[in-house]
Amino acid sequence: MCLAVPGKIVSIVGEDVLRSGLVNFGGIVKNVNLAYVPQANVGDYVIVHVGFAISIVDEVEAVSTFRYLQNMGELAELEDQS
Repeated sequence: MCLAVPGKIVSIVGEDVLRSGLVNFGGIVKNVNLAYVPQANVGDYVIVHVGFAISIVDEVEAVSTFRYLQNMGELAELEDQS
C-alpha cells in the first residue's frame, strides 16, 4: 500500500522544480522534492507521497497522523529505504 506520510521540513535547497529539502519523519530524515509546495518553509509540516511533498499540513494534524500510522505499523518502509 502506498501512503502519504507527514514530516517536518528541516532544510531547503534549490528553486522551482529543483527545490528539495530534508524532511524529518519521527527521527528518520529523507530528501524530498518540494516543487509542488513552493510556499513551504523550514519548520512546516508537509504530506509526502513517493518522495514528493504534496501539501502543507498543520502540526497537530501531522503529529496525530504520524502516530496513527506508526501504531498501525505502516512506517516500516521509511526505515527500509535509507
